Amino acid sequence: MSMTHDLIVVGAGTGNYLFTPAFDGLRRAIVEPSRFGGTCLNRGCIPTKMFVVAADAVRTAQRADRLGVRARVESVDWPAVRDRIFDRIDPLHERAMAYRRANGVDVYTDAAEFVGPGRLRAGDVELSADRIALAAGSRPIVPDIPGLKDVEHHTSDTIMRLDRLPASMLIVGGGFVAAEMAHVFSSFGVAVTIVHRGPRLLGSEDRQIADRFTELASRDVDVRLDSEVLRVDRSPQGVVGTIENSLGRGQVAAEVVLVAAGRRPNSDLLGLEKAGIEVDEHGHVVTDANGSTTAPGVWSLGDLSNHFQLKHLANAEARTIVHNLTHLYDQRPLPASFVPHAVFADPQVASVGATQQQLQDAGVDHVIAVREYADAAYGWALEDSTSFVKLLADPRQRTLLGAHIIGPDAAILIQPLIQAIMTGQTVDQIAREVMYIHPALTEVVEQALLEL
Repeated sequence: MSMTHDLIVVGAGTGNYLFTPAFDGLRRAIVEPSRFGGTCLNRGCIPTKMFVVAADAVRTAQRADRLGVRARVESVDWPAVRDRIFDRIDPLHERAMAYRRANGVDVYTDAAEFVGPGRLRAGDVELSADRIALAAGSRPIVPDIPGLKDVEHHTSDTIMRLDRLPASMLIVGGGFVAAEMAHVFSSFGVAVTIVHRGPRLLGSEDRQIADRFTELASRDVDVRLDSEVLRVDRSPQGVVGTIENSLGRGQVAAEVVLVAAGRRPNSDLLGLEKAGIEVDEHGHVVTDANGSTTAPGVWSLGDLSNHFQLKHLANAEARTIVHNLTHLYDQRPLPASFVPHAVFADPQVASVGATQQQLQDAGVDHVIAVREYADAAYGWALEDSTSFVKLLADPRQRTLLGAHIIGPDAAILIQPLIQAIMTGQTVDQIAREVMYIHPALTEVVEQALLEL
């Protein structure tokens, strides 16, 4: 059977947002072989942050003694924590499909693959359209570690749905997924060991931030840096990982293995070559500045084509793609300037713009200001001695080049700095022409700006 549409969207994560009123009255289709909401809703941003909130509650109680509050955590009810999250998330898939169908969108639940230019096959149906938007996302990378295929192992797709809390966990990787899941499970009483190839956790962050994060995370988690997992074997308790570093070889025993070694775009599952759609050396779909692929009438967005793996960037791209799909002769460029991000671990990290190392490597003249949370009154209230704000600025243009925060509410504190760096406001404007509430924690941002 073959069906002709005006618009086909492949992927119902951010792709589901493309069905705005601009397309009402057109023949529309969406293809999603997994769950509506994509990685963010089902396996990523939203459930992980709901787990993080529970983990933060545990850490707050455990560390309340510094405030003169004697508190303790009686226990963590893992099924209650897990079910609170997924009992809210899981029903949304069926509701989303029903909503789209009720509003005239054809929904296909088989995997889509191109069979030619402008033509896709989903199960037994061949679909064609003059306009196609690809938003098929990404999936976890599982490295070829000897023995890994022979033992039960988890990725971010499955680790949050465990039947029970394990006694111990081996995490392979040192990026944001490793950091956030280490925080969650160690807070809940799991003995976590991270094995990471690099010299510090969160290695893509500003080095001063990454060093501080690694130092603090190591207080709650066994962190093995500059180390590689050579193989994984079954054991009576679960698994044993053989690791190697400059000190030689050793073993790490754990009940559960979490592989957090990055993600890859799902481009290899779409038969792109049959449609004349090119990918880069990392497997990302190649697009021009407007999101158009190398095939006429096909656009791409999100993890499939950008390298950031951030939902807020995909959302911003979707808004642009909607315009471009409906204004073929008035195309707008995708957002391509500064892309902020945050890591919701313990401590929290947030960043936008260049790191100090990137500016140094590029030979860009810059000035730096670093202010500790402890310099602000609310930092006193928190009894905080480890958190800080780091700003980098152009000494001639007097504009921010980068902003990096580590500590409580970092993802919130950085927002005015994101606004400044993306709109070109000067340091003078955001330091002196704006009032900061006293004694809110935002005063540490003000102090760093005034120092610049």
